[in-house]
Formats: sequence, C-alpha cells, structure tokens
Amino acid sequence: MTGRLTANVVIGVGALYALLPLVWLLLASTVDTEALFASDFFSLENFALVDNVKGLFTQEKGIYGRWYLNSILYAAGGAAVGALISTAAGYVFDKFSFTGKNQLFALVLVSVMVPAAVLALPLYLMASAAGAANTIWSVIIPVLFNPFGVYLARVFSAAYVPNEVLEAARVDGATEIRSFAFVGLRMLAPGYVTIFLFQLTSIWNNFFLPLVMLSDQNLYPVSLGLYSWNSLANIDPDYYPLMVVGSLFALLPLVLAFLLLQRYWRSGLTAGSVK
Repeated sequence: MTGRLTANVVIGVGALYALLPLVWLLLASTVDTEALFASDFFSLENFALVDNVKGLFTQEKGIYGRWYLNSILYAAGGAAVGALISTAAGYVFDKFSFTGKNQLFALVLVSVMVPAAVLALPLYLMASAAGAANTIWSVIIPVLFNPFGVYLARVFSAAYVPNEVLEAARVDGATEIRSFAFVGLRMLAPGYVTIFLFQLTSIWNNFFLPLVMLSDQNLYPVSLGLYSWNSLANIDPDYYPLMVVGSLFALLPLVLAFLLLQRYWRSGLTAGSVK
C-alpha cells in the first residue's frame, strides 16, 4: 500500500511539473500585455484572447500564418519521407546480408550520438555550394536521414516481419521491392508511425538548422519566427502576448498528431516485448 501511494505521489508530482508550463501558457494567452506582466490571469477585465488571436494572424500582414504553413510543410513532409527512408533502411539491415553490413550499422549507431548542432555548419556549406541555401530544400533534405529512426526500424522489422512471410512472397514471384511495399511495409505500420511521430516532433521543434540555413523571413518555421519576434519584444512589449498565443498554437499539431496516431504509437513502443 505504501509503495503504491509513493508511486502515485511521484507520478502526480511529475505530471504536475510537466503540465504547469502548459497551464501557464493557456492562462497567459487570454490576457493583454499589462496583465501578462502583472501575472493577473484571472481578471475578466483583462481578458483579451480574441484580440490576441486576431493580432497574431494580422501582425506584419499575417506572416505568422505563413510560418505555420512552412512548419507543417517542413515537419509533415520531412517526417513522412524521412520515416519511410528509415523504415526501408532498417528493413534492409534486418532482412538482407551484404558486405559491410555490420560496419555500416555501427556507423549508423555512431551517428545517433552526433549532436545536430555540430552538423549545421557543414550542411550549410554544402547547401550553399549546391545553390540550395535559403530554400525550403535546405531545411527538408538534411532531416530526411534519421539514424535513430533506422535503428528503431531494424528493431521493428525483427519483431513484426517474419522471414517466413517474405519467403512465401518470393515463392509467389514477388520481387524484393514488391515484398517490402506490399508485405513488409504494411506489417511495419506501427513502427513507421512511431518513427514518424518522433521525427515530426524533432523537425517541428527544430530551431538551429533553420537559423543557419534561412535568411528569408517568408521561409521561417514557427520556432524561428517566434524567436525573431522575441528580439522585437524588447522594443515593443505588445509582441509578448503574440508570442505566447503563437507558442500555444504551435503546440496544436503535435498534440493532434499524438492523439490521432496514439493507437499505432503505443503498439509500436511495445515491439518485441512479447514473443
């Protein structure tokens, strides 16, 4: 009984710690600039949620909406293609034998430990040499390869795709690509969704790569756009409520993605736990 109570208390404290910033964000987005600085979140006289939302989407000719669409393009497009590449790579590492397989997979594991910030400058120099700097491709292409996703995909492939099923497909005359597309990939759907969600979150919250790659404000994602407003807020405090509401809206796609894909994500996390 004592152990269960202790566990519940620890979980409750952890949940409260995680939810407090979100609660503050929800409350702060409903008040005007004066109430925000005074932390007066419960006075109806200072309620300004509608005005804050209108200001958010009309400020600087509605540029926040463009940042939002950019983030959706970078995150959803990059995560969808990147997760497919990771799934295919993990499937190959699991189901095929080829020269240098172990060495290549060791290189993938080493790549997991390399901080993304270390690669930003070399990636920028490569993009600049290719004439792709300050374009959407300079943000999308570098995130398509996810070493951790490849590792997860190999684990999922070993757990979800029996070798006997692939042998049966080959006996029926299916090529390796067809076997992967119509057999392996369908069985790996929970793994694909899990990798997609991890990569979606990573790309959506990505800040340093767009900061290095982009100079055109119209190509900014939400994270970089809000950062640019933060520098203006020191001059014009009216930007602070816009930043708070903008941060709240920035959470919505991730929350919706996790809720809609939760069933696949849960089953993906238990891959290989039961044999």
